Amino acid sequence: MTAVKPTKLYFASDQHFGAPTPEQSFPREQKFVAWLDEIKHDATALFLLGDLFDFWFEYKTVVPKGFVRVLGKLAELSDRGIPIYFFVGNHDLWMTDYFEKELHIPVFHDNQEYTFDGKTFLIGHGDGKGPGDKGYKRMKKVFVHPFSKWLFRWLHPDLGVKLAQYLSVKNKLISGAEDVKFLGEENEWLVQYTKRKLTQKHYDYFVFGHRHLPLQLAVGENSTYVNLGDWIGYFTYGVFDGEKFELKKFD
Repeated sequence: MTAVKPTKLYFASDQHFGAPTPEQSFPREQKFVAWLDEIKHDATALFLLGDLFDFWFEYKTVVPKGFVRVLGKLAELSDRGIPIYFFVGNHDLWMTDYFEKELHIPVFHDNQEYTFDGKTFLIGHGDGKGPGDKGYKRMKKVFVHPFSKWLFRWLHPDLGVKLAQYLSVKNKLISGAEDVKFLGEENEWLVQYTKRKLTQKHYDYFVFGHRHLPLQLAVGENSTYVNLGDWIGYFTYGVFDGEKFELKKFD
C-alpha cells in the first residue's frame, strides 16, 4: 500500500530578483534558493504568485540573463515531481511559455480556483483587482496587448532589457514606503475585491501577492484574505497543511 503524502502547500510572491541591481539582488536569490532547498522535502505543491523577477521578457529565442540558481532549483523541484504553479505579476507579465517548456511549470495570467482538503482557494498575483487604480488598469491593457509585445520584440535585447530594467526599478513597489503601511480595510483594494467575490461564491482562502505587506485578515464568515508579503524586506511565505493557513518568515 502506498502512503499518501500529507498536504503541505507552499506559497511565495514578489521576489523581484534583479532589482535594484544584480549584485544587490544576489543575496536574496541565495536566500530564496535555500528556502526552496528546505521545502522540497515535504512540499506537495508550490505556488509562486508573481514578480519573481523585477523584469522578464521572452523573445522567441532569448530570455533575460541571470537567475541560474533560482531556475535550476525550480527545475530540481519540478523534476522531483513537486507541482509548481506560476502566476504572472505586473513585473513579469510578458512571460509566455519558457517556464512551461523548460521547467514544466504552468503559467497563469489570471486568478485560478482550487480545492484542497475541502478548502476552497482563489489564488492570483492581485494586481488590477478591486476598485480604484484605474490608471494602472489602463496601462496594463496597453502592455499586454499583442501589438505592444510585438513592438518591444523589435528592440535588440541589450537595449530592450536595459530600458525595461531601468523603468521597472523606478516602480514604487520596489522602492517606496507606501506598501509597508496597512491602509485600513476600506482602503485596501484587495480586501474590497475579496468581499465582493464573497457575494458571488464562498472561498475559504484568498491568497495574493502584489501588496508587499504580509497580511492575514478575516473578510467574511470562515473566509480569510492572505497577502504573502515579499522577499525584499520581509522574506515571508505561506503554508497550508490541510487544516490551516499560516504566514511564516524564512530566516
